[in-house]
Amino acid sequence: MSGFAHIANSYAEGPPKQVPGLAGLHRMMQLLLAERVPETGRVLVLGAGGGMELTTLAGAHSGWQFDGVDPSAEMLEAARIATVDHAERVHLHRGTIEVAPEGPFDGATCLLVFHFIPREQRLATLKAMRQRLKPGAPLVLAHMSFAQDDASRKLWIKRHAAFAASNGVDALSAEAAQQMMLDRLHFLSPEDEEAMLAEAGFEGVSLFYAAFDFRGWVAYA
Repeated sequence: MSGFAHIANSYAEGPPKQVPGLAGLHRMMQLLLAERVPETGRVLVLGAGGGMELTTLAGAHSGWQFDGVDPSAEMLEAARIATVDHAERVHLHRGTIEVAPEGPFDGATCLLVFHFIPREQRLATLKAMRQRLKPGAPLVLAHMSFAQDDASRKLWIKRHAAFAASNGVDALSAEAAQQMMLDRLHFLSPEDEEAMLAEAGFEGVSLFYAAFDFRGWVAYA
């Protein structure tokens, strides 16, 4: 197995141990997109490294075309390997939202990414995604989001670590990761997330997924 193939396999194995109901989240993502994306639609995937979302969507919708964006060359190569059976329909771009084609796209998704984006960059990212979408096109968004008072932050990250440990992640490693997440990741409350989606111009914002410290929304351009 090549190094990139190993990365792709490792990435596919890791998130389900950290994210409650990840398989169901992916299934709901493609169903929500399919409500409005036509049979020959074009979908933008922000944070496409590893290829999990691309694989799910391409496997379920043979007529869709995809543009995947990710800043990591290594993870994009892993995505390329993961989606090799759909290579003619998947176009990968290295960078952040600014390198994505202008579209217009029939739908977009961004899973498990926004907690890595600093707050001061999030509104611009959301606006850039909306600008690339056709009117009424869906955005499916999911990441870590919970109340931001000090007690809640510590409690939800502790629960996150406990969930990972319950799935076989080394308990000491999971515990050590708690402070790192609090220090390095960028969390907003669910209320602030929804307000920012509205400020970016999205309408019909609806919560469809809530699992421990993760939330997911569907919204429309």
